[in-house]
Amino acid sequence: MFSLSPTAAAALRDAIARSAAGGQALRVAARTEADGSLALGMGFDDAREGDLPLDIEGVSLLIGKPSQPLLEDALLDFVEIEPGRHGFVCVPQASGCATASTSASGCASRSCSGCG
Repeated sequence: MFSLSPTAAAALRDAIARSAAGGQALRVAARTEADGSLALGMGFDDAREGDLPLDIEGVSLLIGKPSQPLLEDALLDFVEIEPGRHGFVCVPQASGCATASTSASGCASRSCSGCG
């Protein structure tokens, strides 16, 4: 099951509080790139047919049907990527490998790269 670390949940709750999301949930989407890496995107959205709604640590999430198999066992974390720069990382729990990240400013991850 998709999960959030406590640190990621706190960062997301903070981003939600600062946003004008108006009660929308945070959509987490993923796709496999040509090189096998996992591209991750996040943004506020309304529910659609086929979405998997989740409420994890006070964060309302939506995962669309195409992304569900890719994110089934993933952990979303918020870590210090380099000194002074924090971002979200996607950790596929099945493989146990950490993956790439995003900016510290909010909910738009550029990519999660799988293990090579």
